[in-house]
Amino acid sequence: MAQEKILSDVTEIQRQYKETQRQSWNSVAVGWQEWWQTFEKDAQRLSDHLVELAKVGSSSKVLDIATGIGEPAITAAKKVSNAGDGSGRVLATDIAPQMLSIAKQRAASLGLQKIIEFKEGDAETIDLPTSKFDAALCRWGLIYLPDLKAGLSNIHRSLVDGGRLAAAVWASPNKVPFLFLVMSTVLKETQKPPPPSGIPGPFSLADKSITESALSETGFKDIAVERANVIFTYGAPEEYTRFHQAILAPAHALLSDQSPKRKEEIWDAVTEAVKRYADNTGSVRLDNEVICFNATK
Repeated sequence: MAQEKILSDVTEIQRQYKETQRQSWNSVAVGWQEWWQTFEKDAQRLSDHLVELAKVGSSSKVLDIATGIGEPAITAAKKVSNAGDGSGRVLATDIAPQMLSIAKQRAASLGLQKIIEFKEGDAETIDLPTSKFDAALCRWGLIYLPDLKAGLSNIHRSLVDGGRLAAAVWASPNKVPFLFLVMSTVLKETQKPPPPSGIPGPFSLADKSITESALSETGFKDIAVERANVIFTYGAPEEYTRFHQAILAPAHALLSDQSPKRKEEIWDAVTEAVKRYADNTGSVRLDNEVICFNATK
């Protein structure tokens, strides 16, 4: 009975966490609607690389987990659409319906609505067809899973034999100024501790062995790991701050108990922190490391 109670408590904690995640990402969807082009102009190279690692082909059936505003699903769909025989398809999933709404709009604007299907749900529990997909993609989504193995098991079941998974996570905070600058400043200004080890978040999988072990234990093989660089650029420090004000759900969660005046002061502190990365024209360039995983069912 005691063990059942523990399992029940864990399940409830995870349910509450996922609901908080859903609400948090929905709350910044309007910001993503405004700023997605600023983000994707620099993140596109990573989407291209993941599609390449997963060996997405002209007739591939592709799964994109935690697609957010539609990447790398849209990149995969373009490849399928441009080179395919009409049989290729992409299923893009996300926990936040408002983010999916933006992804749908983007897909429709590109004429990809017949190639991409969108489905709401979290990676661990979403109902996926068994042995359906040739490739699975996940860009900065695994970091937010409370049960990484459950999510990877669900993905593994959905792949055909020989199907490939390509995923990317952030490296350690000191190698990701794009996020570390804002998150460390907010934590410092609010006098809040960083999240403890094991809690999902931007840097929760910076130790590559965690993901490697989870991939192996859920049945993946031929696991390969590489590091890549993603460069984000902004016209000025103030633009960097406005961008994160609009789109960064974890920062909003940390600031939820602050007064409007105090929030303004903290965002001003973020601007000051990023100024040291500005060149003599005021432009900001931030080099960031990601860890890419590639594995086969």
